[in-house]
Amino acid sequence: MEQEYIEGKIFNKENFTQNPLKKASYENCTFTDCDFSNADLAQIKFSDCGFTGCNLSLAKLANTAFRDVRFRECKMLGLLFENCNKFGLSFSFDKCNLNHSSFYQTKIKNTKFKDSQIQEVDFTESDLSNSVFENCDLTQATFQHSIMEKADFSTSYNYSIDPDINRIKKTRFSTAGLAGLLDKYDIDITD
Repeated sequence: MEQEYIEGKIFNKENFTQNPLKKASYENCTFTDCDFSNADLAQIKFSDCGFTGCNLSLAKLANTAFRDVRFRECKMLGLLFENCNKFGLSFSFDKCNLNHSSFYQTKIKNTKFKDSQIQEVDFTESDLSNSVFENCDLTQATFQHSIMEKADFSTSYNYSIDPDINRIKKTRFSTAGLAGLLDKYDIDITD
């Protein structure tokens, strides 16, 4: 069955926890101050859409498509991005709270994370090549067997990345952040 196509619509202060978002393809739509917390977004396609000030915490993302989607000032706790539709998966995050989310085994090259909370997020076996983490808090984020070649962590902080089990060739780090690459050695580093 063909999905309905919705283009250029503006959604403002909608509560999708009580009135679920219609299963459709949304293109060039804007969602502002909407509540998607615990909502079922399975099978929905978002292309070139923007989410601002929305709460998407614990939303179900089974086969959800995000293609060139921008999230700004959104609360996105506990999201399982690995359940998304992998085809064309691309998004950016600006001033978002992604704590306790998971990107396990996702290919999200060229993703921009800016001024965001990314605490206890799972990036195990993900491909973050050429991604930018600009001024992000990565406290207890997990990087295991991840590809981060040419990624930029130079302005981010509180990360712990093991160079022996992650691909970090040409990855940018600041001098202040080098301690996050040496955590496993349990050594004291002073300025």
